[in-house]
Amino acid sequence: MDIQALSAKFGINAEYVKEGMFPVFAQNIAGKKVLLVADQTTQQFLPRIEPIVRASAAQCGTFILPEREPVADKPTVAAVSAAGEGYDYLLAVGAGTLNDLCKYAGFLTHRKSGVYATAPSMDGFTSGVTPLIEDGFKITRPAQTASDVLIDPVLLCKAPRIMIGAGVGDILAKYCCLTDWRISSYLTGEVYGKEAASLMYDAVRACDESIPALQRGEAAGVEKLMEALLVSGYAMVIAGNSRPASGAEHHMSHFLEMDFLRRGKHIPLHGVKVGLGTIVSLYLYETLKSRPAFEGCERVYAEAEKLPGHAYAEEVLASLGCPTRFSQLDVGADTVRRMFLEAYKIRDRFTILTLYCTRGWMDTVVDELMERFF
Repeated sequence: MDIQALSAKFGINAEYVKEGMFPVFAQNIAGKKVLLVADQTTQQFLPRIEPIVRASAAQCGTFILPEREPVADKPTVAAVSAAGEGYDYLLAVGAGTLNDLCKYAGFLTHRKSGVYATAPSMDGFTSGVTPLIEDGFKITRPAQTASDVLIDPVLLCKAPRIMIGAGVGDILAKYCCLTDWRISSYLTGEVYGKEAASLMYDAVRACDESIPALQRGEAAGVEKLMEALLVSGYAMVIAGNSRPASGAEHHMSHFLEMDFLRRGKHIPLHGVKVGLGTIVSLYLYETLKSRPAFEGCERVYAEAEKLPGHAYAEEVLASLGCPTRFSQLDVGADTVRRMFLEAYKIRDRFTILTLYCTRGWMDTVVDELMERFF
């Protein structure tokens, strides 16, 4: 897969570093006023990218958010938007939240944005939507796609191991969410986007094959992971929504994230929570045949049989430093139990959780899930 050619089709410059430079990006910002946006954690990477920007841009400024882990909420979006006044371009120096903030602030203020990726930890680099926290709820809003995604595999390899694991969790999740989409087409008549799904499947499989290289800390593995994360955004653009990249596993993650926010607690990495949800979703598919039969079940069973086992996901995520039980997060048993029973309501989207909960099966298996996964 030629990720740069694919990216160009979507109007995005996904550029790998060449001799310490990003030549296409340099041309894109020539004569422009560029604001570098970092937080207390990622400001350490400013010396790597600032000289590159200063060499081409008409002006280069920096805005450092006061938190180590900012949240993409209305006040923070407003702060980034205000800091960008007088600039033409916002460059996030970081990964998930900073990229989301710059994409959305740029969208609101009609400025282009990009990201200098410091970790391969999530799949929102190239998506045209942004997840935001509004009034304590996780809401997905339309945004712009990044104009430039700047990639240095050597830098990405140095990211904390759990951040790489989080990226893998977000990619393994695609097995589940794509199957959720497929079974929804069988059971509810939802339109299944073959182009978006096929593109995503190919990227997931390529990334999955590179997991041994990732576990060894090799740049080739990180490149395949990063490519899959970029493709996830393109699949969402093709589909016009997040269906190719988000299913029951993401709904469980969103449910927990809102709980952490309500309690004012540190929020674990998106991909870490999604990885846990992926393990659960795989288990629910794996044991589906032991539940009562239903109309259309044979087609659903056939899809479930194509999935990897939940034990495989557990093994991979554990090897990359990710938790494989919810009790390893700062979350209570009662919250996790409610998550199993209620997370399917987070989005109006049919998933394996919807199947279990609306048929009354979850009431009978929730104790089993708690024993295995809490």
